[in-house]
Amino acid sequence: MQWEKKLKGSPEAPPAGTVVKYFLGQSVLRSSWEQVFAAFWRRYPNPIDIVQREVTPDQKLLSRRLLTNTNRMPCWAERLFPANVAHSVYTLEDSTVDPQNQTMTTFTRNINRARLMEVDEPCVYCVNSDNSGWTEIRREAWSSSGLFRVSRPVQEFGLAGFKSNVTKTMKGFQYILAKLQAKEAKEKAKETALAATEKAKGLTSKAATKKQQQQFV
Repeated sequence: MQWEKKLKGSPEAPPAGTVVKYFLGQSVLRSSWEQVFAAFWRRYPNPIDIVQREVTPDQKLLSRRLLTNTNRMPCWAERLFPANVAHSVYTLEDSTVDPQNQTMTTFTRNINRARLMEVDEPCVYCVNSDNSGWTEIRREAWSSSGLFRVSRPVQEFGLAGFKSNVTKTMKGFQYILAKLQAKEAKEKAKETALAATEKAKGLTSKAATKKQQQQFV
């Protein structure tokens, strides 16, 4: 599919003369890939629309989602756009999940504010090479703008926004993972208590049977 091709390489080169800045962020979550995968679909508190979703013949899950974030533009840029555009960012997110190889690749791009700045952000989630119980995240971003006279503030705004989004994303992951782990621990404790109760019932029944047998001897 079209977005699957995008995920295999870098974003398309912007028009000649466009101001471009590249960012790279790498981080590790001390949770398994399965847990991070589950948390990924629950991390957005804002409205999300699933545009398309399908499973490929080789069992990969392809999804396209429309995300809405409230991220205000700098004051100097708000005069260039209508209020609804200045206060919200609409982002298209394409993702490919490969459960067999335990990798998830996403590609996001803003579909409004493109006159000011366009940000292409590929991200890969995979098992950490040093600890199979952890998940490694590699996030990149290409920020481009055609507003040559204000290229520097645009770059600074893009860098600040990227760092802020990374921080929010990691905090969101940690919050959701903590809830999932607490739920798993609660369910495990419940199962352990149930197993102990059943075992106690079995021992009590066995003891009662033995006592009855002794009475008939």
